[in-house]
Amino acid sequence: MSTSSEAKRTFFVTTPIYYVNDVPHIGHAYTTVIADALARFQKLAGKDVFFLTGTDEHGQKIEKAAAEKGTTPKALADSVVGRAQGLWKALDIEYDFFVRTTMDFHEKGVQKLFQLLLDRGDIYKGTYKGWYCVSDENFLADDIPVDADGRKTCPDCGKKASAVSEETYFFRLSAYQDRLLKLYEEHPEFVRPQSRLNEVASFVRGGLKDLSITRTTVKWGIPVPGDPKHTIYVWFDALHNYVTASGYGWDEARFEKFWPADVQLVGKDILRFHAVYWPAFLMAAGLPLPRTIFSHGWWLKDDTKMSKSRGNVLDPHVLLKTFGPDPIRYFLLREIPIGLDGNFSHEGFLHRVNSDLANDFGNLVQRTLTMIGNYFGGAIEAPGEETAEDAAIRTEFDGLKGRVFDHFQACALNKALEEIWSYISRVNKYLADHQPWIMAKDPALRPRLGRVLLQAAAAIRGASYLAYPVMPRSVDKVWGFLGEAAGPAGVRWEAIDFGSFGPGRKVGTPQALFPRVALKDFLGDESAAGQDSGPAAGPETTKGATNMDIITYEEFKKLDLRVARILEAERVPGATRILKLKIDIGTEQRQMVAGVAETYTPEELVGKSLIVICNLKPAVIRGIESQAMLLAAITPDNKALIPFFDRDIAAGAMVK
Repeated sequence: MSTSSEAKRTFFVTTPIYYVNDVPHIGHAYTTVIADALARFQKLAGKDVFFLTGTDEHGQKIEKAAAEKGTTPKALADSVVGRAQGLWKALDIEYDFFVRTTMDFHEKGVQKLFQLLLDRGDIYKGTYKGWYCVSDENFLADDIPVDADGRKTCPDCGKKASAVSEETYFFRLSAYQDRLLKLYEEHPEFVRPQSRLNEVASFVRGGLKDLSITRTTVKWGIPVPGDPKHTIYVWFDALHNYVTASGYGWDEARFEKFWPADVQLVGKDILRFHAVYWPAFLMAAGLPLPRTIFSHGWWLKDDTKMSKSRGNVLDPHVLLKTFGPDPIRYFLLREIPIGLDGNFSHEGFLHRVNSDLANDFGNLVQRTLTMIGNYFGGAIEAPGEETAEDAAIRTEFDGLKGRVFDHFQACALNKALEEIWSYISRVNKYLADHQPWIMAKDPALRPRLGRVLLQAAAAIRGASYLAYPVMPRSVDKVWGFLGEAAGPAGVRWEAIDFGSFGPGRKVGTPQALFPRVALKDFLGDESAAGQDSGPAAGPETTKGATNMDIITYEEFKKLDLRVARILEAERVPGATRILKLKIDIGTEQRQMVAGVAETYTPEELVGKSLIVICNLKPAVIRGIESQAMLLAAITPDNKALIPFFDRDIAAGAMVK
């Protein structure tokens, strides 16, 4: 195992190359987003990064798919490649090289390696008799039983295999059994997670047979050098993309700089090819082995693996149209540890968007910077002294930074995000405890107010840098709000510190980062109306709910209910359900957002008196901070009816 990449401060990450007989779906996006996040992190950590992805364009499966579509394999590949590259761009994937196995340098490199192994005696000609699965481009093991109809079924994809008998070239895989087992024993990091290493080692201990690596019945492939009636087996062809694309045989300087790969990401269904065949090919060629083959799990839909044949694939473009790339990237990396399967649901996805992103992070950014703008003209010049509570926000960030670094290094992206969001929740609580919107009313507390808001803004800056590898577009917006000029190109991980955001930094006017989205609005399903937020922009309600949470009178007394008079009302651009209201609560004027536009026009609300909750935690809705919540009844068709007072009563009167 080589450690040269450590010495040279490089990082090389790969995805598998994707078959072009199908359009990319959420499963492909998952692997590629993992790779992109790791690459962005390593750049922050100061490494010279090479991120490789691409497409696998040869083989019987592609040949068959093209024939079914009435086109050529190359034309089919060209169309799918464009869609894959378009999706990666939409997901903000910044790969360094996109390899296609039809590229000239790749074909020549594969032929060079084939000839090298042939000359060394690791490849020999013989006759293959057995069963071949076209769908998985895989030769079935001899111990798989024959079905009642006299055929074998592929254990991976469940499709019928075909009996084949033809002249072929074999790779002496059996000669590498002991070397592979020694590799797994001495370098357990070669296959991760540990459970997958155990599976691979068990397979190899069961005995390896020599592998057929050419076909005479498949024309769409790389010809065997000196024997063009044979084409090279698609897996021998495809696996070598990792070395050919990094420069083997045509850009030796790049190959010397980056190879071996540090992390090669693969789905668990293709782990055997990468953890058994691939290292054996490299050993035979005398090339260094990658440091880690990391096998991730599948994204399931209805507890079934997504696949075109099952008709249950999820199109990322549908989610992108509504949410943009970052919520998708965050959900995929936060929801499950790499290595485990995840079950995709729209409800779970929207919960992450509305809770983690909109409520926690987006609301923290919005209200902190809005208050700095409102109370200090966008720049805090003279904050008060740092108290122990303030210092805790700073020192906790230092610990957070170290833990997140370790999690990224270990590819534990979900743990890194859990740590970051735990800190974001901590900062939200810090603001709620100190109530800067109350302090702003007392001029004597202005220095203290400045210190609290400065700590929150510094925490936002730090947390955003840590979240950047996963959510680059949203974090870039936050940097713009904070007046952060450098960005990732100018700051390295070791330089990210809490104190870099100091007094005098001018902040801009924030915009909503993650607008809340209701399930029924996204899916267009009226039956999902109960998932929507309530018409008064308050806690979520469920239509027809009968269960009640019993509270004590002491708990009820915590609610600050007052009479409010509506001074102004206006529509919110782009919104059909909500209005922006300016209200008088006796001691001050506030703004609030209410989901009553389907019931009332702005004109008929002005001058009316109603009941509002004044001490509810402020929320940002459509980029507007709502500082109170009105009470309303909900009709069966989910519209709001406000109980107005039928006689004059002073604004600010208590309601009990």
